[in-house]
Amino acid sequence: MRTTRMPAILLLLWCLGSGTAYADATVFLGSTTTPNNRQTRGGSLGAGLLIVGAELEYADTPERPEEGSPALRTGMGSLYLQTPFALAGVQPYATTGVGVYRERLGSAQETNVLLGSGGGVKVSLFGPVRVRFDYRVLKLRGTPTNSLVHRYYVGLNLKF
Repeated sequence: MRTTRMPAILLLLWCLGSGTAYADATVFLGSTTTPNNRQTRGGSLGAGLLIVGAELEYADTPERPEEGSPALRTGMGSLYLQTPFALAGVQPYATTGVGVYRERLGSAQETNVLLGSGGGVKVSLFGPVRVRFDYRVLKLRGTPTNSLVHRYYVGLNLKF
């Protein structure tokens, strides 16, 4: 039995490693629209094989106490599915993930888990440079000011 395991494991590793590997980095500006529009800024780093990948993302939305809008900082790990190549210069994707958030409004503060899902497109500009358009729905656990948060952003993406 031991002699059949090794070739099977080697074949599996060869198949998993035969896809095109790539990575990308994004810096972005956008808007968190819950409870009202506020600027969001952040960045992400992702890596994947052909159509499946993983991404780490950080985003920061400032507080507006006069409007009752809390500051929101998020850190999230996500898995994504995307087309294996750009179609007419556009590469759509869908993503889902989990992370942590810290919400602050005045002296009140909440830190807990978040679930996120969304999608977008990466549009080729030239060479490895792309523009990324993204939409996310964040479900904040615990007792946040708003348990469902919507975020849109546009980012500069570098594929390497």
